[in-house]
Amino acid sequence: MSKRLFSILLGLAVLAVIAGVGLGVLRSTNDLGFGPTGDCTATVDGYSVDVTGEQAENATLIASIAMRRGMPARATSIALATAMQESKLTNLTAGDRDSVGLFQQRPSQGWGSRKQLLNRVYATNRFFDALEKVRGYESMDITVAAQRVQRSAYPDAYAAHEDDARTLASALTGYSPAAFTCDLSGAAPTADAVHAAGGLSGRAIAVRHDLRMRFGGLDIRKGPHGDGTVLLAGISGHAERSVYGWALAQYLVGNASRLQIRSVGFDHKTWHAGGKGWESDPGVGDSQVRVEVFS
Repeated sequence: MSKRLFSILLGLAVLAVIAGVGLGVLRSTNDLGFGPTGDCTATVDGYSVDVTGEQAENATLIASIAMRRGMPARATSIALATAMQESKLTNLTAGDRDSVGLFQQRPSQGWGSRKQLLNRVYATNRFFDALEKVRGYESMDITVAAQRVQRSAYPDAYAAHEDDARTLASALTGYSPAAFTCDLSGAAPTADAVHAAGGLSGRAIAVRHDLRMRFGGLDIRKGPHGDGTVLLAGISGHAERSVYGWALAQYLVGNASRLQIRSVGFDHKTWHAGGKGWESDPGVGDSQVRVEVFS
C-alpha cells in the first residue's frame, strides 16, 4: 500500500470516528433536560401522526385558541392542515415574498404587521377571524375551507394534510382520549427550590398562568402534596367534561417540555415524562386534571 493511499484511508477513519462521536454527543444531548427535542405522536383509530416538540407546541396552541373561541373541532382541523402546508407547523420568520409565521400570512395583504404575524397567538386568531366569515365552513372539505381563507396559488395542496390534521385535532380537542403522547426525558435540568406565595413552586405558578391564559378562568388549586409542585384543574362545570378534560390534559403533555412537567393525570390514566405514554392509574379521577411539575 502506498503512503498516499494509507494517508487517505487513515484520514477517512479519523473522520468516521469524529462523526460517530459527534452523533453520540448529539443523541445524548437530545436525551437530556428539556427543549423542543422530544417527539410526540397522536393516534386515532389506528392512524398515527408524529410531530416534533416545536410542532406539538404550535398544534396545541392552535387547538386551545379554537376551543376558547368556542369553535368546533373542524375549525382546528382546518387550521392545522393550513399550518402544516404553509409552514410545517413552525413559526417561520420568512417565506414567499413577505409571508411570515405559522400560516404564512402577508403584511402587504392586510393580515397585520410582520411583528404581529410572528406572534403565534395573533396569527392564529387572525386565521380564525377569517375562517368564521366563511359561511358553512363546518361542513366543507378541509382543503376548500382552507383555500377560502388563504387564497393560495396551490389550492389543492391542503388536501395532503387532511388525515394528519383530523387526527391531531381529534386528540388535542379532547374527542380522542389518551390519544396524544410525547416521549420526553424524565429529568429536569435544574432544581426549582424557590416557593412563591400560596405555597406553589415557580414552575407550578407558570403552568397555572399558562393554562388560564390558554383556556380562560379555570379553577386551579394546589394539590395535596406539601412541596407545591402539584396542581388540580377543576373541570366539573363544563358540559362535555370528559372532552374538555382530555383537551387540557393533552395540551399539557404537548407543552411538558416547555413547562417542565413531570406528569399529567386524568380519567384513570397518567402520562409520565420518560414513561411509555398514557398508563392506567385508578387513583386519578375524572373531575379534575392533575399536573405535577419537576421540583
